[in-house]
Amino acid sequence: MRRREFIRLFVGAAAWPRAAHAEQPAEKPVVGVLESASPEGNAKRVDAFLKGLAEGGFVDGKNVTITYRWADNQTEKLAPFAADLVRHNVVVIVTPASMPATRAARAATSTVPIVFATGADPVAAGVVASLNRPGGNVTGVTSLNIDIASKRLGMLHQLVPQAKRCFVLVNPASPFSASFIKDVQTGAAKLGVQIDTLQANTEREIDAAFARLPAGSDKMLLSSPEAFLYSRRAQIITLAARNNVPAAFDTRDYVDDGGLLSYGADFLDVLRRAGVYVGRVLKGEKPTALPVVQSEKFELAINLRTAKTLGLTIPSQLLALADEVIE
Repeated sequence: MRRREFIRLFVGAAAWPRAAHAEQPAEKPVVGVLESASPEGNAKRVDAFLKGLAEGGFVDGKNVTITYRWADNQTEKLAPFAADLVRHNVVVIVTPASMPATRAARAATSTVPIVFATGADPVAAGVVASLNRPGGNVTGVTSLNIDIASKRLGMLHQLVPQAKRCFVLVNPASPFSASFIKDVQTGAAKLGVQIDTLQANTEREIDAAFARLPAGSDKMLLSSPEAFLYSRRAQIITLAARNNVPAAFDTRDYVDDGGLLSYGADFLDVLRRAGVYVGRVLKGEKPTALPVVQSEKFELAINLRTAKTLGLTIPSQLLALADEVIE
């Protein structure tokens, strides 16, 4: 072998490791999803978030990795889960439909961006300074579903005009139960309706709450927008039917599953928009420069089959307002 050829081969061989290293695909950024609830019953919500993320050009397993932490309605797990995500160097933490999860993430880090999707007022919750200028490392999307409870009550009362009592089902562990009840009471005062509170934060307590309902047709029920109650929606819907009580909810999922009526923000759209925000963060935007988005898409859904079972006639004006009618 000629000396010139040997040198060329030697130099090329020496460059192999460096060239091979340069051609390795870059490590995918990791997004941590911190959930108060459990995977069961939340598939549509996860899909909505992933849809929004894809709109920003990010697909799980392709150019981003998503890791989930599900607390299974045990809020004491949220803090250690949040700390675990931070230790694993996630580039952003998502907290869908859970202000306790948002607070846990915020307590775990002041640097990792946090994107929430919530039905509550994030300013009142203390996680952002203002909607337009959130400040810090937290931003997201809010539906403000908790703040339209009185309007939901008014729609339900159109179905049961003879009702003089409204039972409000809340989770006492939720920091927003008091504000939800206050909003319901504002609407109830205008209707001349008495408010009674039912508290439950376990499956057994939900059974016990419904067992306290009186007989008769002069009652109705509102369920608070809350992650635990949402996770037990099948149980709540079954008990409402068994007790012959007209009930209203905040999201259409309840009506799809047999609930009577729902009015509130399209929460699947809220989660989709949260996914879009995560995409923007992954592209380098800072939470402090991303104002909190308020939902502009509200929907009324009515289940006519459930209404018929309860012996109710839906007023034509309410039917005309409905975005979805299940026959």
